[in-house]
Amino acid sequence: MTLSKDNTIPSLAKDIGELITKLSEHQHGTLVNRALSVLLRIAGEEMDRLDWKILTAALEDLEQGIQTFYPYRHIRKVTIFGSSRLSSQSSEYRLAVEFARRITQFGFMVLTGGGGGIMQAGNEGAGPEHSFGLNIQLPFEQSANPFIANDSKLINFKYFFTRKLFFLRESDAVALFAGGFGTQDEAFETLTLSQTGKYGPCPLVLIDEPGGDYWKTWNEHNQKNLLQRGLISTEDFNLYTITDNLAHACNVIHNFYCVYHSSRYVGDLFVMRLNSELSDEQVDQLNEDYSDILVKETIYKSAALPSEKGDETESLPRLVFYFDQRNLGRLYQMINQINQYSPCLSLEPHPQWK
Repeated sequence: MTLSKDNTIPSLAKDIGELITKLSEHQHGTLVNRALSVLLRIAGEEMDRLDWKILTAALEDLEQGIQTFYPYRHIRKVTIFGSSRLSSQSSEYRLAVEFARRITQFGFMVLTGGGGGIMQAGNEGAGPEHSFGLNIQLPFEQSANPFIANDSKLINFKYFFTRKLFFLRESDAVALFAGGFGTQDEAFETLTLSQTGKYGPCPLVLIDEPGGDYWKTWNEHNQKNLLQRGLISTEDFNLYTITDNLAHACNVIHNFYCVYHSSRYVGDLFVMRLNSELSDEQVDQLNEDYSDILVKETIYKSAALPSEKGDETESLPRLVFYFDQRNLGRLYQMINQINQYSPCLSLEPHPQWK
C-alpha cells in the first residue's frame, strides 16, 4: 500500500490502521512491525523538539535515498570522491572525467556528491544516464552540478551521516582522487569500515595523476606514522590500491568481481558467493594459504544454505568457512587469489549485475 504524506491526524490514523490490517500479508511484515514499535517506544519517552526534528529529517533522508536507488539495486556502482575545489580546467578534473567514462564502459554506474570539482567530473564522464548525485544542503555550497541537476537520480540530503550511509551502502567500489579534509575523511572512513568488516569486501582505489604523488605521500605517512608504531598491520595495506594508471584502476575494480560475487554471514559462517565454481585443488590451495584466518574447520564448497533458499543468488556456488572477522586484509588477499583462478571476461549483457 502507499501511505499518504498528509500530516493531519485523521489521515495518519487511517493510514496506520490500513497498514496494521495488512501487516500479516506484508513481505517484510516482521521488520515493519519492529520499525513501528521503535517509533511507538520513542513517542512514549520524553524528547525535545530538536530530537524529533533530527529523527524526522533523518527518516526523510533515508526515505528518498531508498526510493531513488531501489530501481537500480541490481546494478553495480562506483562511488567517486575528490575535491570540490578543483577547476574543470585542471588535469585532475580531466582524469576523473576519463575514469568515470571508462568505468561505465565496464557496466558500472557512478555515484558522486553532486557538486563541483571532482564530483562534477564524475557525473560528466559517466553521463546522466549512468550517474547519481548525493548532494548535501550547506549554507555556503553546494548547488548541483549541471551534469546531474534536475535529474531524478539527484538526492538532496540534510545530514552528512545519512548521505555517507548511501555512498557506501550502494557502492561496490570506491575511487578517490585528490581532495581536502572531506576527501581525507571519506578515505579513512571507508578504510575503517573495510578494516572492521562493516563495508565490503569491495575494492578501494586511490588514483594519482600520472607521475603524481598525492596518494603516494599519503601512503608513506601511513607506513611511517601508523605501521611502524604498530597502529595498523601490514595486511591492512591490502584493503586499498594506489595507482597513477587509469587502466589499472579500472581493472582493479572490474577484476574484483571476476570470480568473487558477494558475501554474507549466515550465523557464524562466512558465505562467499562465486560467479563460477572452484576446483577441489583450488580449494585445497586456499586452505593451505589461509588457514590463519579460520576460527575452526576448513574452507569448503557448498550450494546455497537452507536459510538462503529463495535468495536471488541461490544458484551461485559458494565457499563457506568460519572467518575470524579480524583479518580483513588477508580476506582481500584471498579474494584476489580466487579472482586469478578464472579469466575475467567482459560480462554480457551490460550493465554489471549483482
